[in-house]
Amino acid sequence: MSRVQGKVAFISGAARGQGRAHALKLASEGADLVLADIAGVRDDLDATARAVRETGRGCVQGIADVRDLPALQDLLARGTGEFGRLDIVVANAGIVSWGRFWEMDPERWAEMIDINLTGVFNTFRAAAPIMIEAGKGGSIIATSSVAGIKSLPGQAHYSAAKHGVVGLVKSAAIELAPYRIRVNSIHPFGVRTSMAEPNPEMERIFEENPTYKAAMGQLLTEPPISEPEDIANAVLFLASDESRTITGVQLPVDHGATTV
Repeated sequence: MSRVQGKVAFISGAARGQGRAHALKLASEGADLVLADIAGVRDDLDATARAVRETGRGCVQGIADVRDLPALQDLLARGTGEFGRLDIVVANAGIVSWGRFWEMDPERWAEMIDINLTGVFNTFRAAAPIMIEAGKGGSIIATSSVAGIKSLPGQAHYSAAKHGVVGLVKSAAIELAPYRIRVNSIHPFGVRTSMAEPNPEMERIFEENPTYKAAMGQLLTEPPISEPEDIANAVLFLASDESRTITGVQLPVDHGATTV
Protein backbone atom coordinates (compact mmCIF):
# COMPACT_ATOMS: atom_id res chain seq x y z
CA MET A 1 0.00 0.00 0.00
CA SER A 2 1.19 3.54 -0.69
CA ARG A 3 -1.48 5.97 0.44
CA VAL A 4 1.12 8.47 1.71
CA GLN A 5 4.05 7.35 -0.45
CA GLY A 6 6.92 9.82 -0.55
CA LYS A 7 5.47 12.09 2.12
CA VAL A 8 7.04 13.12 5.43
CA ALA A 9 5.07 13.10 8.67
CA PHE A 10 5.82 14.64 12.05
CA ILE A 11 4.23 12.98 15.10
CA SER A 12 4.36 14.22 18.68
CA GLY A 13 3.94 11.77 21.54
CA ALA A 14 5.28 9.04 19.26
CA ALA A 15 6.97 6.78 21.81
CA ARG A 16 4.07 4.45 22.52
CA GLY A 17 0.30 3.99 22.44
CA GLN A 18 -1.54 5.89 19.75
CA GLY A 19 1.58 7.77 18.65
CA ARG A 20 3.46 4.57 17.92
CA ALA A 21 0.46 3.15 16.06
CA HIS A 22 0.27 6.31 13.93
CA ALA A 23 3.98 6.12 13.12
CA LEU A 24 3.85 2.49 12.05
CA LYS A 25 0.66 2.96 10.05
CA LEU A 26 2.03 5.93 8.11
CA ALA A 27 5.38 4.23 7.57
CA SER A 28 3.65 1.11 6.25
CA GLU A 29 1.90 3.33 3.71
CA GLY A 30 5.09 4.97 2.45
CA ALA A 31 5.84 7.97 4.68
CA ASP A 32 9.15 8.91 6.27
CA LEU A 33 8.83 10.00 9.88
CA VAL A 34 9.99 12.68 12.29
CA LEU A 35 9.13 11.55 15.81
CA ALA A 36 9.05 13.48 19.08
CA ASP A 37 8.43 12.65 22.71
CA ILE A 38 9.64 13.54 26.19
CA ALA A 39 12.88 12.41 27.83
CA GLY A 40 11.12 10.03 30.22
CA VAL A 41 10.16 7.70 27.38
CA ARG A 42 13.40 7.87 25.38
CA ASP A 43 13.79 4.08 25.20
CA ASP A 44 10.22 3.68 23.93
CA LEU A 45 10.79 6.42 21.35
CA ASP A 46 13.92 4.65 20.13
CA ALA A 47 11.91 1.42 19.87
CA THR A 48 9.28 3.16 17.74
CA ALA A 49 12.00 4.57 15.50
CA ARG A 50 13.56 1.12 15.06
CA ALA A 51 10.17 -0.33 14.14
CA VAL A 52 9.68 2.41 11.55
CA ARG A 53 13.09 1.73 10.01
CA GLU A 54 12.26 -1.99 9.84
CA THR A 55 9.48 -1.07 7.40
CA GLY A 56 12.12 0.41 5.12
CA ARG A 57 11.18 4.03 5.78
CA GLY A 58 13.46 6.77 7.06
CA CYS A 59 13.10 8.12 10.58
CA VAL A 60 14.47 11.01 12.59
CA GLN A 61 13.61 10.97 16.29
CA GLY A 62 14.31 13.44 19.06
CA ILE A 63 13.41 14.51 22.56
CA ALA A 64 11.04 17.47 22.40
CA ASP A 65 8.41 18.33 24.99
CA VAL A 66 5.40 19.92 23.30
CA ARG A 67 5.56 22.68 25.93
CA ASP A 68 8.95 23.67 24.48
CA LEU A 69 8.42 25.41 21.14
CA PRO A 70 12.16 25.89 20.36
CA ALA A 71 12.76 22.15 20.91
CA LEU A 72 9.99 21.30 18.44
CA GLN A 73 11.38 23.80 15.93
CA ASP A 74 14.89 22.39 16.27
CA LEU A 75 13.69 18.81 15.74
CA LEU A 76 11.63 19.78 12.72
CA ALA A 77 14.60 21.66 11.26
CA ARG A 78 16.67 18.50 11.63
CA GLY A 79 13.94 16.32 10.17
CA THR A 80 13.19 18.51 7.19
CA GLY A 81 16.93 18.91 6.62
CA GLU A 82 17.12 15.12 6.36
CA PHE A 83 14.04 14.56 4.22
CA GLY A 84 13.61 17.89 2.44
CA ARG A 85 9.88 18.33 3.08
CA LEU A 86 7.01 18.16 5.57
CA ASP A 87 3.55 17.04 4.46
CA ILE A 88 1.73 15.61 7.49
CA VAL A 89 1.58 16.68 11.12
CA VAL A 90 -0.05 14.64 13.87
CA ALA A 91 -0.34 16.58 17.12
CA ASN A 92 -0.86 13.51 19.27
CA ALA A 93 0.96 14.15 22.56
CA GLY A 94 -1.29 14.40 25.59
CA ILE A 95 -1.99 13.36 29.15
CA VAL A 96 -5.07 12.43 31.16
CA SER A 97 -5.95 12.70 34.83
CA TRP A 98 -9.10 12.70 36.94
CA GLY A 99 -10.64 15.02 39.52
CA ARG A 100 -13.65 17.24 40.06
CA PHE A 101 -12.81 20.84 39.33
CA TRP A 102 -13.40 22.18 42.84
CA GLU A 103 -11.08 19.53 44.28
CA MET A 104 -8.35 20.15 41.73
CA ASP A 105 -5.21 22.09 42.56
CA PRO A 106 -4.21 24.84 40.10
CA GLU A 107 -1.04 22.97 39.14
CA ARG A 108 -3.02 20.03 37.76
CA TRP A 109 -5.22 22.39 35.74
CA ALA A 110 -2.21 24.26 34.37
CA GLU A 111 -0.34 21.09 33.40
CA MET A 112 -3.35 19.79 31.48
CA ILE A 113 -3.81 23.03 29.53
CA ASP A 114 -0.07 23.38 28.91
CA ILE A 115 0.31 19.91 27.40
CA ASN A 116 -3.06 19.14 25.82
CA LEU A 117 -3.84 22.59 24.40
CA THR A 118 -0.75 24.79 24.33
CA GLY A 119 1.23 21.73 23.23
CA VAL A 120 -1.01 21.43 20.17
CA PHE A 121 -0.57 25.14 19.45
CA ASN A 122 3.22 24.77 19.71
CA THR A 123 3.16 21.78 17.34
CA PHE A 124 1.09 23.72 14.82
CA ARG A 125 3.27 26.80 15.31
CA ALA A 126 6.48 24.88 14.66
CA ALA A 127 5.19 23.08 11.57
CA ALA A 128 2.98 25.54 9.71
CA PRO A 129 5.68 27.98 8.54
CA ILE A 130 7.66 25.09 7.04
CA MET A 131 4.62 23.81 5.17
CA ILE A 132 3.59 27.27 4.00
CA GLU A 133 7.06 28.06 2.66
CA ALA A 134 7.24 24.73 0.82
CA GLY A 135 4.01 25.55 -1.02
CA LYS A 136 2.99 21.89 -1.37
CA GLY A 137 -0.09 21.87 0.85
CA GLY A 138 -0.47 19.16 3.45
CA SER A 139 -2.55 17.77 6.29
CA ILE A 140 -2.46 18.63 9.99
CA ILE A 141 -4.30 16.37 12.41
CA ALA A 142 -4.87 17.01 16.11
CA THR A 143 -5.87 14.38 18.63
CA SER A 144 -8.80 15.73 20.60
CA SER A 145 -11.25 13.40 22.38
CA VAL A 146 -14.89 12.63 22.93
CA ALA A 147 -14.33 15.19 25.69
CA GLY A 148 -13.71 17.76 22.96
CA ILE A 149 -17.32 17.32 21.78
CA LYS A 150 -19.19 16.46 24.98
CA SER A 151 -17.74 17.33 28.38
CA LEU A 152 -17.06 14.47 30.79
CA PRO A 153 -17.48 14.41 34.58
CA GLY A 154 -14.30 14.26 36.61
CA GLN A 155 -12.42 15.77 33.69
CA ALA A 156 -13.23 19.48 33.54
CA HIS A 157 -9.59 20.30 32.84
CA TYR A 158 -9.30 17.63 30.15
CA SER A 159 -12.63 18.63 28.57
CA ALA A 160 -11.63 22.30 28.53
CA ALA A 161 -8.31 21.51 26.85
CA LYS A 162 -9.84 19.18 24.26
CA HIS A 163 -12.64 21.66 23.46
CA GLY A 164 -9.88 24.24 23.04
CA VAL A 165 -8.17 21.99 20.51
CA VAL A 166 -11.36 22.05 18.42
CA GLY A 167 -11.40 25.84 18.39
CA LEU A 168 -7.73 25.95 17.43
CA VAL A 169 -8.26 23.41 14.64
CA LYS A 170 -11.19 25.35 13.17
CA SER A 171 -9.28 28.63 13.15
CA ALA A 172 -6.17 26.97 11.73
CA ALA A 173 -8.27 25.35 8.99
CA ILE A 174 -9.52 28.76 7.91
CA GLU A 175 -6.12 30.43 8.10
CA LEU A 176 -4.23 27.66 6.29
CA ALA A 177 -6.77 26.94 3.55
CA PRO A 178 -5.17 29.45 1.11
CA TYR A 179 -1.98 27.37 1.37
CA ARG A 180 -3.81 24.08 0.63
CA ILE A 181 -3.09 22.83 4.14
CA ARG A 182 -6.01 20.95 5.67
CA VAL A 183 -6.53 20.86 9.46
CA ASN A 184 -8.81 18.37 11.22
CA SER A 185 -9.26 16.77 14.63
CA ILE A 186 -9.97 13.18 15.63
CA HIS A 187 -12.01 12.28 18.69
CA PRO A 188 -11.36 8.87 20.28
CA PHE A 189 -13.14 7.53 23.36
CA GLY A 190 -11.57 4.63 25.23
CA VAL A 191 -8.38 3.34 23.59
CA ARG A 192 -6.38 0.37 24.87
CA THR A 193 -3.25 2.19 26.03
CA SER A 194 -1.68 2.92 29.41
CA MET A 195 -3.84 6.06 29.65
CA ALA A 196 -6.98 3.89 29.76
CA GLU A 197 -5.88 1.80 32.73
CA PRO A 198 -8.09 1.85 35.86
CA ASN A 199 -7.59 4.94 37.97
CA PRO A 200 -8.43 5.06 41.70
CA GLU A 201 -9.53 8.70 41.53
CA MET A 202 -11.85 7.95 38.61
CA GLU A 203 -13.34 4.96 40.45
CA ARG A 204 -13.94 7.06 43.59
CA ILE A 205 -15.67 9.82 41.65
CA PHE A 206 -18.07 7.43 39.92
CA GLU A 207 -18.77 5.45 43.09
CA GLU A 208 -19.72 8.64 44.95
CA ASN A 209 -21.75 9.98 42.02
CA PRO A 210 -23.53 7.19 40.10
CA THR A 211 -25.39 9.70 37.91
CA TYR A 212 -22.07 10.66 36.29
CA LYS A 213 -22.02 7.32 34.46
CA ALA A 214 -24.79 8.45 32.11
CA ALA A 215 -22.31 10.80 30.44
CA MET A 216 -19.96 7.93 29.62
CA GLY A 217 -22.26 5.90 27.35
CA GLN A 218 -21.45 4.52 23.91
CA LEU A 219 -23.57 2.82 21.27
CA LEU A 220 -21.20 0.12 20.05
CA THR A 221 -20.17 -2.30 22.77
CA GLU A 222 -18.34 -4.84 20.63
CA PRO A 223 -15.48 -4.29 20.73
CA PRO A 224 -15.86 -2.46 24.06
CA ILE A 225 -12.74 -0.34 23.56
CA SER A 226 -10.75 0.88 20.56
CA GLU A 227 -7.29 -0.37 19.72
CA PRO A 228 -4.59 2.18 18.83
CA GLU A 229 -4.74 0.88 15.26
CA ASP A 230 -8.38 1.97 15.00
CA ILE A 231 -7.33 5.55 15.63
CA ALA A 232 -4.32 5.20 13.33
CA ASN A 233 -6.66 4.21 10.48
CA ALA A 234 -8.51 7.51 10.93
CA VAL A 235 -5.22 9.41 10.99
CA LEU A 236 -4.13 7.71 7.78
CA PHE A 237 -7.39 8.68 6.06
CA LEU A 238 -7.02 12.33 7.06
CA ALA A 239 -3.33 12.32 6.12
CA SER A 240 -3.94 10.86 2.67
CA ASP A 241 -5.32 12.45 -0.48
CA GLU A 242 -8.50 10.44 0.06
CA SER A 243 -9.60 13.29 2.35
CA ARG A 244 -8.34 16.08 0.10
CA THR A 245 -11.64 18.01 0.33
CA ILE A 246 -12.02 17.62 4.11
CA THR A 247 -10.87 20.35 6.47
CA GLY A 248 -12.02 21.85 9.75
CA VAL A 249 -13.94 18.71 10.77
CA GLN A 250 -14.17 16.80 14.04
CA LEU A 251 -14.00 13.09 13.21
CA PRO A 252 -15.32 10.88 16.02
CA VAL A 253 -13.73 7.44 16.36
CA ASP A 254 -15.71 6.74 19.50
CA HIS A 255 -18.16 3.80 19.30
CA GLY A 256 -20.95 6.37 19.06
CA ALA A 257 -20.12 7.96 22.42
CA THR A 258 -20.69 11.50 21.20
CA THR A 259 -24.30 10.69 20.29
CA VAL A 260 -25.34 9.57 23.81
